[in-house]
Amino acid sequence: MEETGNEKFMQMAIDLSEYNVRQAQGGPFGAVIVKDGMVVARSANRVIQQNDPTAHAEVSVIRLACQELGTFDLEGCEIYTSCEPCPMCLGAIYWARISKIYYANTKKDAADIGFDDHFIYNELEKPMDERKLPCVQMMHTEALAIFDQWKGLENKPDY
Repeated sequence: MEETGNEKFMQMAIDLSEYNVRQAQGGPFGAVIVKDGMVVARSANRVIQQNDPTAHAEVSVIRLACQELGTFDLEGCEIYTSCEPCPMCLGAIYWARISKIYYANTKKDAADIGFDDHFIYNELEKPMDERKLPCVQMMHTEALAIFDQWKGLENKPDY
């Protein structure tokens, strides 16, 4: 049976996750970003290597792809990830405007091996004052003044 382009790219993501496991370099996650059938960037989970809790495979590969393409807008790109993205990675994928997500393992599969993000989904549903992590709003007026400055800029970048 001939491998499709999609399967080839997904296999790259899975191979990155396996490399991380074999090398004991981090979590078993890998991701690849593709544009017009060409690999733009690839990365495994880099949390341990970089001492950075945000260096999940998807966030890391988004950073690399943006550098490679010289843009923060990855519209027209697809991401292949060895596991269904966590809430942080899903947010990053949306912010990057990636056009399509392909994933292999599910969030339940990840939870079964100790990578359970269910508590984050639950926390997001709660009002701020009921969350486990205390959230205290302060200096709203001062910060809002900067938003007003931004709103008034004529040549601001288009996000």
